[in-house]
Amino acid sequence: MRINKEFWFVNFGMLLIALDIHLFKTPNHFALGGTSGISILVLHYFSNASVGILMFLLNFVFLFFGYFILGKKFTINTIYGSFVLSLMVWLLDLIFPLNHTLTNQKLMELIYSVFLPGIGNAIVFSYNSTTGGTDILGKIISKLFKIKISISMLIIDFIIAFSTGLVFGVETCLFSVLGVCLKSFVLDSFMENIHVFKILVIVTNHGDKIKKYICDKLKRGATIHKAYGAFTQKEHDVITTILSRSQAANLQNYIKSVDEHAFITITNSSRIIGNGFDRFD
Repeated sequence: MRINKEFWFVNFGMLLIALDIHLFKTPNHFALGGTSGISILVLHYFSNASVGILMFLLNFVFLFFGYFILGKKFTINTIYGSFVLSLMVWLLDLIFPLNHTLTNQKLMELIYSVFLPGIGNAIVFSYNSTTGGTDILGKIISKLFKIKISISMLIIDFIIAFSTGLVFGVETCLFSVLGVCLKSFVLDSFMENIHVFKILVIVTNHGDKIKKYICDKLKRGATIHKAYGAFTQKEHDVITTILSRSQAANLQNYIKSVDEHAFITITNSSRIIGNGFDRFD
């Protein structure tokens, strides 16, 4: 069941990215990096071609070199995302051909062109999948020149964005460069918030009741230790637990009903590694 859930979420994320390429990037010539950006540039010289087909061909070339430089395992893990995204873009172009922009508000469409794939990529990456494309090229550059993959990807995206100035003019170039700058911030923001966990530290005199609720009702674990108040010198239970947003809200309501004098500290974490959460890489 878990595999099916991940499959549908990953494909939904790719669909959001494909919709962005078809509805916003291609009509406006927004080349914000990736194989879609390169394809949009190439499409200017081969107007009868399809962005989806060009993406497919570029992915094939990148996968070919990736196989020899990065190895068989990485290439196999990248094949699905590379070709499914290309297929989605090609089908959208085939079923809903679009020869003009949706509106005359270019800035508004740029904003959609940043946020829509930001959500899509965050979903795809959160399930340890990838859309392939220039991710492969970025990985190759990272390996050959010993630089961080985030830096190599940013360099590639900026080169593609600046190239729009040579093909489509200064205005499109400025929009594309702005889009690349916004894209990295938006993706980081969505990645940090899509799987946010709440870390709760609870100081209470009703530790047994709260522990039982966490373990039996919320099906989560907790760490409990004894502590003394600096002013009162009284002993209290200190409970530390990590929960989802909804579980944290339920626990707060329960604590309020059993111990209105409890002291609760809540912080956010974008990733938890250990039993019941992510595995060690």
